Amino acid sequence: MNLILLGAPGAGKGTQAEVISEKLSIPAISTGNIIREALANGTEMGLKAKSFIDAGKLVPDDVVIGIIKERLAKDDCAKGFILDGFPRTVPQAEALDRILAKNSEEVTGTISIMIPDSLIMERI
Repeated sequence: MNLILLGAPGAGKGTQAEVISEKLSIPAISTGNIIREALANGTEMGLKAKSFIDAGKLVPDDVVIGIIKERLAKDDCAKGFILDGFPRTVPQAEALDRILAKNSEEVTGTISIMIPDSLIMERI
């Protein structure tokens, strides 16, 4: 099962991803976490991301896509995954479709977590 969780920052995507991950025994993949991991491990994509982060810029789509591609290739994703924070743009969504199509896979479902802005402000 390949799931995508959508929602504003503070909506609870990460919390719900962990609950679903445990129930389905598939990894919850947070874009922020894997970018930090790539930075810590000094991967090629991590080093590219670092140059943008150090300059105070957003990490561009091609770098984020490369990091996601590396992560989805790991053995623990063979039975599925949960994406938290990806895709955020149309090019990222199109790239995810291409990545999955290479393995004859697709997104099984998308969950959109919607909460009032006032609750997001409280949480943040």
